[in-house]
Amino acid sequence: MRIRITFAKTDAMRFTSHLDLHRTWERTFRRAALPLAYSQGFNPHPRINLASALPLGFTSQNDVVDVWLEQELSLEEIQSALQRAAPPGLQIQSILVTDDRAPTLQAELLASDYVVTLLEPIPDLEQRLAALLAAPSLPRERRGKSYDLRPLIHTLQLMPPEPAGSQRFSVRLNAQEGATGRPEEVLAALGAEPEQARVHRLGLVFKS
Repeated sequence: MRIRITFAKTDAMRFTSHLDLHRTWERTFRRAALPLAYSQGFNPHPRINLASALPLGFTSQNDVVDVWLEQELSLEEIQSALQRAAPPGLQIQSILVTDDRAPTLQAELLASDYVVTLLEPIPDLEQRLAALLAAPSLPRERRGKSYDLRPLIHTLQLMPPEPAGSQRFSVRLNAQEGATGRPEEVLAALGAEPEQARVHRLGLVFKS
């Protein structure tokens, strides 16, 4: 049985890494006494497939994880057990059954939507956002490899400020084979440090 869980990663888990989030899901299923399925071979591991890594310090909603179970259970039973077992900061939004033969989430992912809140103001933010969109290319380097950030930016738009007055913008970043847009690289292209912002992933865009 393959189930697809939509969940939120809130402030209480903001500094949980992608690997630790994977382990958190495994522990949550064990605490819930749900029959996790494991891979075959010399080093079996739980069949848990997160759609997209979320960098340390980011929060999210509408994130997606696929989990395989060894036996059929009702969705009501699964959701009730997981909600009792989930740690603070991990909020389960919905659960559905999906085709066991369907492609992996990563193969279906097209883009991710983010809201970026600036902790330090940028006086000419709207002009800088427009300049990024108008640029024919945005050469960047990551881990010693050069790439063009511009094709990875699908949309980029100034948002109304928070009630406290902090500047915000939204960005949809494409996920391509061998290249995925990252909010921290957009911040760097704007001349801001990642530590000067709070990033929240609103959701993921899939082919289907």
